[in-house]
Amino acid sequence: MTAGNFWDYDVWSIILLLGTIGVSILLAGMIKHWIKPLRKSLIPSSVLGGLLLLIISFVVFEATGGIKNGGKYLFELDCFNGPNLTGMTIMEIITYHCLGLGFIAMALRQNDKKFSGQRAREVFDSGVTTVSGYLMQGFLGLSVTIIAVWLGYGIWNGSGIILPFGYGQGSGQAMTYGSLYVFSETTPWGFLSKDSGRSFGLAIAALGFLSACIGGVIFMDVMVKKGKIKVNGDDIKENYTLEQIVGMNEIPMSGSVDKLTVQIGIVMAIYAVSYFLMEIICTLFGLNEALRATIYGFNFLLGTFLAMALKGIIGGMRKKRLFKRKFINTFLMNRIGGFFFDFMIVAGIAAIRIDVIVNYWLIIVILGFVGAVSTYFYVWHVSKKLFGQYSAEQFLAFYGMLTGTASTGIILLREIDHEFKTPAADNLVYQNLPAIVLGFPMMFLGTYIFTGGQTAVYVTWGICFTLFLAMQLILFRKYIFRSKKSKALEQNPQDTNNN
Repeated sequence: MTAGNFWDYDVWSIILLLGTIGVSILLAGMIKHWIKPLRKSLIPSSVLGGLLLLIISFVVFEATGGIKNGGKYLFELDCFNGPNLTGMTIMEIITYHCLGLGFIAMALRQNDKKFSGQRAREVFDSGVTTVSGYLMQGFLGLSVTIIAVWLGYGIWNGSGIILPFGYGQGSGQAMTYGSLYVFSETTPWGFLSKDSGRSFGLAIAALGFLSACIGGVIFMDVMVKKGKIKVNGDDIKENYTLEQIVGMNEIPMSGSVDKLTVQIGIVMAIYAVSYFLMEIICTLFGLNEALRATIYGFNFLLGTFLAMALKGIIGGMRKKRLFKRKFINTFLMNRIGGFFFDFMIVAGIAAIRIDVIVNYWLIIVILGFVGAVSTYFYVWHVSKKLFGQYSAEQFLAFYGMLTGTASTGIILLREIDHEFKTPAADNLVYQNLPAIVLGFPMMFLGTYIFTGGQTAVYVTWGICFTLFLAMQLILFRKYIFRSKKSKALEQNPQDTNNN
């Protein structure tokens, strides 16, 4: 099969689509710079770019006929369509893959800091907090949709489970599970079509990114007025040292193979290996379509595990002096991860089909509000209790991650900790391991709630609540299970001074 004429849409469609995403980010950056309220806001250019494309896409949809006359969205126009896929489908594919690629790049970042016992506990608590956030969002999301169905609202009562996928894990996961929850003869519940399920998930994820920005601004305004933090702002200069960019004892920046090429090659190779492992798992166990979707839905988890394993292997080989130079550059991995997350956010927002979720808008807004408010207050409570020395920094990192992605948490954190002097950024990176271990059983709840029948919705709702309470016992163990002596000292602190 040949590509055809090199001037055909089939040849240029993917380039035009990627170019449109790039232009939207650049245009959003300029608009944010020109408009003072936007410049002062924390909304990332990628979110703004996605919203711009969503507005343009809906205008095109209405101009080409709308709902009544079969209108087309921007990325359904011929110039964006490939030989087998529409531009809209390609946008959804970009959203799916960029999540996994971004997580791999973030997991490969190097950190030579040695953890003390206290730091190890903080990293563990960070992982527990992440899992607790997912469970809380799942419980509250299901509560909203269960109540909505009781009140006669026309929606599947288990659709609230998408809240932790959209808020806690980003556009890719929200879209994946939304497309899984589709009405059929064997499962007479769920969304009416894959398009409506995908768009429902993407809309929740988009609200998550907006919640991160709005909640972050509110928090910083309150803390600034109290005189507890100082905001850096967008105009601060990033002064990187040569050692941060090049790295000590690393491969040259421009040798026989460009250093950036090596970094991208490592990320892509790990992602390719994760595909083969997922396919082997599905084939060996003969998984059905629903379980296969679950395994492939957590492509980013397997990619993260493989990245961490490779990083450990390379570190071990360097200690044995099998390698003299370092291959992985943290500065470039940060840039690669940021690139993939930016494209994921833009593509995820722009791929929303407004016409198929117009009947769900009230539930989507309620879910977004409940997710934002509950996450805000829960994370602030945890940050004050367990991360007292840098509670504000840890709050912004956690809140951004649990309403967007890890990169959103970093964006918020940089506003008050530009040079990452506090451990909050490290907690965000290293919490992945305990979070994955503790949250691994949860990955099957997303499938079980749909394939297990209507009863499974209430069982999942109960499991989320029970596991959330269990996580609180682990998280606040030193307060719940503290000794009688420590309780007495808290009640009579003068005894400590006398001693």
